[in-house]
Amino acid sequence: MNDWAPIAKEYDPLKAGSIDGTDEEPHDRAIWRAMLARYVPNKGVTGDPHLTLFVARLNLQTTEEKLKEVFSRYGDIRKIRLVRDLVTGFSKGYAFIEYKEERALLKAHRDANRLVIDQHEIFVDFELERTLKGWIPRRLGGGFGGKKESGQLRFGGRDRPFRKPINLPNMKNDFYGEGSAEKRNWSREGTRDWRTRDRDHERSRDKRWPERERSWGESERERDSKEERSRGRERKDRDRKDRDRDRSRERDTKKQRDDDKHR
Repeated sequence: MNDWAPIAKEYDPLKAGSIDGTDEEPHDRAIWRAMLARYVPNKGVTGDPHLTLFVARLNLQTTEEKLKEVFSRYGDIRKIRLVRDLVTGFSKGYAFIEYKEERALLKAHRDANRLVIDQHEIFVDFELERTLKGWIPRRLGGGFGGKKESGQLRFGGRDRPFRKPINLPNMKNDFYGEGSAEKRNWSREGTRDWRTRDRDHERSRDKRWPERERSWGESERERDSKEERSRGRERKDRDRKDRDRDRSRERDTKKQRDDDKHR
């Protein structure tokens, strides 16, 4: 924890795949690919890497002339390299800008990030391929980019720095007896052994069992009483209907006799 920093000082694909740089196992295949990669920086690239900026998320229509117009306001530019496709010649959306002075580099790094060029918000950072030890590019599973949709986010860079880890006590190792022998030898005063815990658990369970049986018995009685009341109501309803039907029959019979007399 003492050497923790939000920006990676040395590139490690496993740490870059973690939001706080503390992962111990890869969580996606790209991290495995980056860990197994043996990447060597392009020796054909010239210029001073410590005076070079990386500019990404460019509009595909943005040209070298436009980049020179925008970035020359921060200082004198030595060279601009807009990366293009070898076959089509179209822009790939990122470029490298080399300044003559470090002061201009730092000013552009501070002020040009999130600048809008040709309706695109750009991203500006120092060149990392030749300056960050162990660097693995994004096409090999490394880098500091990634999208939430792909599930391959990378952390430790300027755009997505590490979050400070939560300082939790080291309980896991001690709990499972994986620590040192001194830690595993629990004192009788401080912590009870597993047998005592199991015995207490059994006792508490035996105490709780009659209470559960009592509560279950009460619930059964309540349910029986409810059913008995509902059956009683149903019998009353049937008796009332039968009485009403008999009365209506008696009235019809009496009326019929009266009609016969008058005839």
